[in-house]
Amino acid sequence: QVQLVESGGGLVQPGGSLRLSCAASGFTFSNAVMRWYRQASGKERVLVATITSAGSTTIHADSVKGRFTITRDNLKNTVSLQMNSLRPEDTAVYYCCALNLWGTYWGQGTQVTVSS
Repeated sequence: QVQLVESGGGLVQPGGSLRLSCAASGFTFSNAVMRWYRQASGKERVLVATITSAGSTTIHADSVKGRFTITRDNLKNTVSLQMNSLRPEDTAVYYCCALNLWGTYWGQGTQVTVSS
C-alpha cells in the first residue's frame, strides 16, 4: 500500500522558514518522480516543485524560485521542501505527490500559514 506522509507544516511569520518532509512507503521510491503541490483556500491545486527519480534535475515554479528548494534522499525514502523567505501568499495546504509507471499518489497534506 502506497503511503505518503507529510510533516513540518505550521504557522510562521513573513520572512521565516519551514522545512516540509514527506516519508514514502509501499513503492520503489527511487523510481518515482516526486513533486510538491499546494492549494490555497478556494483555489486550485498548483505545482510547486519537481525532482526526478535520481535527484539530478529539479524544477521550481516561478513563484517560489530562489526561495524554495526540493531535495530527496533515496536511502531514506524521503522528499523535502525547504521554504525560505516565506510570504503570506505562500499560505496553503502542501501536498507530496509521487509519480511512477503505475499511477499518481498523494499524501494527506500539511498546512502552512504565513502570518504576523
